[in-house]
Amino acid sequence: PSRVQLGSLAARRPPLLPARTEATDSSSDEGGLRGQVVRAQRFRFSEGPGLGDEGAVLEVCVPQVLHLQYGMYVWPCAVVLAQYLWFHRGSLPGKAVLEIGAGVSLPGIVAAKCGAEVTLSDSSELPHCLAICRESCQMNNLPQVHVVGLTWGHVSRDLLALPPQDIILASDVFFEPEDFEDILTTVYFLMQKNPKVKLWSTYQVRSADWSLEALLYKWDMKCVHIPLESFGADKEDIAESALPGRHTVEMLVISFAKDNL
Repeated sequence: PSRVQLGSLAARRPPLLPARTEATDSSSDEGGLRGQVVRAQRFRFSEGPGLGDEGAVLEVCVPQVLHLQYGMYVWPCAVVLAQYLWFHRGSLPGKAVLEIGAGVSLPGIVAAKCGAEVTLSDSSELPHCLAICRESCQMNNLPQVHVVGLTWGHVSRDLLALPPQDIILASDVFFEPEDFEDILTTVYFLMQKNPKVKLWSTYQVRSADWSLEALLYKWDMKCVHIPLESFGADKEDIAESALPGRHTVEMLVISFAKDNL
């Protein structure tokens, strides 16, 4: 596999080109979001001509909270991963899908609306992030979606209780290099439950100073780069939004390296 370069020590900022938002704001009483201004962001995924299933459309609204926490905005990576899910929606019904570091959960919500059995997760130490996951479910009338607290690198009761997953979603989780190994520790644990599970992950290219390659090798994993043009994500305005803009986003599929699986 080619070298995967990730990470940056730069502080995170909201995207320079925010997604289009609905006109109305509201103050949320959801636990962890009390008193925060919540704005709905609308994304509209549609089928391009010549791809079959012509005319299919999916609209999703997710909350944006006017707060400085990382998980409160839709980042460019999330829209690219959501587009990958939309492109592969025919394979999703009935699949067990877990989103880690979900935040506003755009990819997980798209997966659920396409028929997957979805669990959204974020750090058990960040109740406001879990609250935003629940808010996303409420906005999209998805009461069947489970929300659990999973802290990367920790074997918790909630992690042990998860059934085997078919797909793990991770949007821009490979940001702080000190988190990389904890993330892969959690993914490896889930791979033990189902060695055929795939990690579908997007990351934003910010720096060439850090690499995931050595850790993938250590954990007996491999990755495949998916060209953005192969699933309709090679543009600046996916799903009628202003994202990903001019940010450089990569799409990876990570799995066990064993050839006999």
